[in-house]
Amino acid sequence: QVQLVESGGGLVQAGGSLRLSCAASERTTSSYAMGWFRRTPGKEREFVAAISRSGGTTSYADSVKDRFTISRDNSKNTVYLQMNNLKPEDTAVYYCTAGSYIATSTSRWGYWGQGTQVTVSS
Repeated sequence: QVQLVESGGGLVQAGGSLRLSCAASERTTSSYAMGWFRRTPGKEREFVAAISRSGGTTSYADSVKDRFTISRDNSKNTVYLQMNNLKPEDTAVYYCTAGSYIATSTSRWGYWGQGTQVTVSS
């Protein structure tokens, strides 16, 4: 069973930065593609970013492209999401996920963390 634990969320002003981390319970990051999704109240989880097993391929939602960067350190079994120039509309619970390949649909991902809250004030 793969376990994922997110950290790094919090309250930040618009224009600020946060870095989310996702620690895996085993050699997850070398065996799985990793991703980040987010959910706001009343909405479905939406794709944010994903990275391939090797780190050679990344994918981003248009809404975060050029502001967010996903990366991984397989030696630490950790995936990161660097979020810059944050906007109030980025406010959400952010979830880390692991799966067989990069996909924008939640149904393609097999494992999920509990989520970490990110709040961006205007």
